[in-house]
Parts: sequence; C-alpha cells; structure tokens
Amino acid sequence: MPIYRQSGRIPHKRHTTFRNAKGNLYQEELFGTQGFSGMSSLVYHLFPPTRVKTTGKAYPVAPEIAMNKNLKALSFQGFDMKPETDYLTARKTLLVNNDLHIGLAAPQQSMENYFYKNADADELLFVHRGSGKLKTMFGNISFGYGDYLLIPRGVIYQLDFDSTDNRLFYIESFSPIFTPKKYRNEFGQLLEHSPFCERDYRTPQDLETHEEEGEFLVNIKKQGMMYPYVYASHPFDAVGWDGYHYPWAISIHDFEPITGRVHQPPPVHQQFEGHNFVVCSFVPRLYDYHPQSIPAPYHHSNIDSDEILYYVDGDFMSRNNIKKGQITLHPGGIPHGPHPGSIERSIGEKATEELAVMVDPFRPMMITKEALSIEEKEYYRSWLNDNEKH
Repeated sequence: MPIYRQSGRIPHKRHTTFRNAKGNLYQEELFGTQGFSGMSSLVYHLFPPTRVKTTGKAYPVAPEIAMNKNLKALSFQGFDMKPETDYLTARKTLLVNNDLHIGLAAPQQSMENYFYKNADADELLFVHRGSGKLKTMFGNISFGYGDYLLIPRGVIYQLDFDSTDNRLFYIESFSPIFTPKKYRNEFGQLLEHSPFCERDYRTPQDLETHEEEGEFLVNIKKQGMMYPYVYASHPFDAVGWDGYHYPWAISIHDFEPITGRVHQPPPVHQQFEGHNFVVCSFVPRLYDYHPQSIPAPYHHSNIDSDEILYYVDGDFMSRNNIKKGQITLHPGGIPHGPHPGSIERSIGEKATEELAVMVDPFRPMMITKEALSIEEKEYYRSWLNDNEKH
C-alpha cells in the first residue's frame, strides 16, 4: 500500500538521536518485508522490541492435508464450522498450496491475554459477521461487516470483538498482498479507472502508547509451528512511526463495480493480488445493458487456475441453493458455469444484490481434513437436471 503515513512523535531525520523528557533514547525499529527493498516504516519504541524473558514449548499448527490432488468441484458449508472461544483455536485452514492458505474462523472472545504475530504470511481477514477493533503498535482500526483487514506479516496484533457472534474468512499469503498493478500509475497512485481509491482506505488511528513492563505473551506462527514468546514490555509501546508499511482496512461496500453492455469477465472484480493469486469482490451492481445481453456468466474452462468463491450475502445469480458462508472450489482442468436454469433466469434482469469474495490461485489447492468435515458431498453433481440425478 504505497501511501506515506505519519503518526505520533518522530525525529526530524532518520537514524538520529531522539530522546524522551528524561534524556533516554527512544528505540528505533525498521519494520518491513522483502529485505530492504520493499515497503517499510520506522517505529520509535519506549523499550527495545527485543527483550525476550522466556520462550514456551512450540507446538504444531500446520493444517492436516486430506487430499493433495483433486479434480472435482467441491463445496463447503462455512457456517457449519462450530464457533470456538479462542481466536487462534477458532482458525480452521481449509485449502492450501505453497502460495497461500485459505480458512475460516468463528471466535467468540477477544484476544485479551495474548498477542499474535504471523511471521510467515500477510493476512487478509474478511469480516462476514461481527465488529470490533484491530489493535497494533501502529494504532487501532475499527472494523465491521464487509471489511477487509490487511495485516502485513510480522505485525503483532490483537482483535477486540464487540460480541461473541463473529465469522471471518481469511487468506494467509506467503508473498506481500498489494493492490493490482493495472489500477496504479508508476508513482503508486490509484488511477481513474480503479474501482476503489485512496479515500476508501482506513489506516490506523488513535495511537496508544503503552508504557508497561512485565510479562506479555506473543504467540508467533512460523513454518507451521506456534512459538509462545514472553516479552518484558508491552508490544504496543510506540510513541510514533512513519512510512508505507502498516495494517489497513477497506470495505467491500466501497468497491465500485465496473459494468458494460455485455457480460464483463472476472478480472473487472479484482481488488488484491499476491504471488500466483488474485482476490476479487463481487458486489451489488447493474446488469449488462445490451438489449439481448445474458447477465449470467458463460461457461468457462478453469485450465490454469482454481476458482474459490466465498458467498457472503444476496442471491448469487449463477448458482442454485447457495447459503451464506458457503465456499465453492472449481478446480483447474475442467469447465464450470451457471447452474441449470440460471442462464434463463438472468435474462431481462436489471441488477443483482450478490456479495461474494473470490480467490483465484494459479497453482492447485490441496484440501484439509477440516474442509472435508463441512463438505457438501454431492456438489459436483449439481449441474445435472433433477431427472438426471437419480
């Protein structure tokens, strides 16, 4: 996200003395990814961010693969995933490859007694149900229904929920997640044809400096293991920071759909991209306005990528009997398209209220045991007419 931000107190020049009222130096930290060539921020702490008191016993959290190869259309009932009290325990990874993991979470409680850091992956959280506040050393971001929360790898965070009814769809990306290049000029500014703009971004606000020492548990995820680290000072002790690298939010409701006289291909819905995958937002929009247009998508062959759809709200016009929170996986290698009757139903319709998140990975996804526990077993036969299913 190439937008410069500054918050709190910082010195006039980088890497120079910066002291508090007692004459003690603030502790400068360069925070970024991709070595020294990616986006970064300079953060000024009250205490060194390196003071580890103890480390607990690491334990495995890698997903258990049930199917490492698949050529069948699959579907999963996401709301069948049972809520769990703890945020980390509630996270259930469903689909994985070497570029990204995709999962669901239904946590019932806020992260009050610990902090969390993903040292491997950028996290993109989509809020289907619930509201609250994302807390980091950069400040706080309020979130609610329809928000994407983009948390760069290495950011220590807490989620403070307003209630116990929370549903999240999440992506862990082992490469940085960016806005699409096709929407940006050479300076990083979003262009006029982009379906969203910088005004839609919500960046951290209300920087809270915690001058606290003691024992602070940070659970750190690295290479499929969780490492409990106890630090001697509060992770959110920053007095100021500036740069380009920090968590941010954007609402799916602020995505402005691109429409045309005839059906537009899926790339017009793109909102994010990472290495070997894209994320698209399907939002309420007017249908195509050619007098003979067919609003439903045409049949298309998934040869080079899988297609994953997470259904959020509304009536998805190309599918029959879809529920909120349902996930479909159409694997690369075979065609797919509208369900029986949906093409004819779409003709003459003027608009849709559908809301969904689509992920297109360019390498095949493997399916976990957690996914199979909520599988819709007969989904692959759903393109048959009723008299053909017997």
